[in-house]
Amino acid sequence: MSGANFIDHIRIECRSGKGGAGSAHMRREKYMPKGGPDGGDGGRGGHIILRGNSQLWTLLHLRYTKHVIAKPGEPGGRNQMSGASGEDVVIEVPLGTVVKDADTFEEVLEITSEGEEHVLLAGGRGGLGNQHFKTATRQAPRFAQPGEPGQERWFILELKVLADVGLVGFPNAGKSTLLAAVSAAKPKIADYPFTTLVPNLGIVAYRDGRSFVMADIPGIIEGAHEGKGIGLRFLRHIERNSVLLFMVPADADDIRAEYQVLLNELAQYSPELLHKERLLAITKCDLLDEELQQELCSTLPGDLETVLISSISGLGIEELKDRIWRKIHSS
Repeated sequence: MSGANFIDHIRIECRSGKGGAGSAHMRREKYMPKGGPDGGDGGRGGHIILRGNSQLWTLLHLRYTKHVIAKPGEPGGRNQMSGASGEDVVIEVPLGTVVKDADTFEEVLEITSEGEEHVLLAGGRGGLGNQHFKTATRQAPRFAQPGEPGQERWFILELKVLADVGLVGFPNAGKSTLLAAVSAAKPKIADYPFTTLVPNLGIVAYRDGRSFVMADIPGIIEGAHEGKGIGLRFLRHIERNSVLLFMVPADADDIRAEYQVLLNELAQYSPELLHKERLLAITKCDLLDEELQQELCSTLPGDLETVLISSISGLGIEELKDRIWRKIHSS
């Protein structure tokens, strides 16, 4: 998916429909010249509704939608006829969409399952017709209620990719190569930093027909939590991952130091990320012979599960999938 087609942040104005006015009609027929009040109620204004759609992966379809306006309710009629409700507007969004108030940035709701619906803004109630105001001392009320006004509010919609495992690493650490090797995803792969400019998702086949979803997040650099590079924009996608797979290449100058920098960036962005299950994969290990691999293992963090892998030769890939599966189902 190209950067131009991946939209994960939009700002829209929503306006629910105004309620229809109640009718103040008085019944007047040939043989009932003083038939009394028979005005119907006004219809409810249209709601603004958010619905989860698992077939959507981005907010691209809303890119040019700046205003979402529901229809007002119809006014009441004679013979106690109620007005029709205004048509609701349903906004379909991908799973993992978070809605925030555009002024306060307070989280309003989130969509996480297929078909899940929330009324974002309720339409105004319809006004009561004059039939409701008839009393023993007021037999012919010639007034009715107006409809309630609709609501108007600006919202921010943010997409946080839903995946079981997220790949975390510096640019060119081999994240896209791994995703391409274990799934049918076709991320852009090249020998230069920041090849991945948008998150890529892949379904990884596991044993006995089981599978899990892996997300390749654009590379993080030191200072990403302060807005350096492009990591800050995509760090929020990691919040939804059950397992974080840290990836450091075997030819790195200091594997421990690189891992600590990555961990620090996540901690600075959101300390809650440190509570997630973690694995460390040392990539490009096809460049090392057995003796160098053993020597490398002695320098790795002792408090973290580590796997030596090569996406090119397949070294350690099955072991990695086994460990990821266990982590997913223990978290």
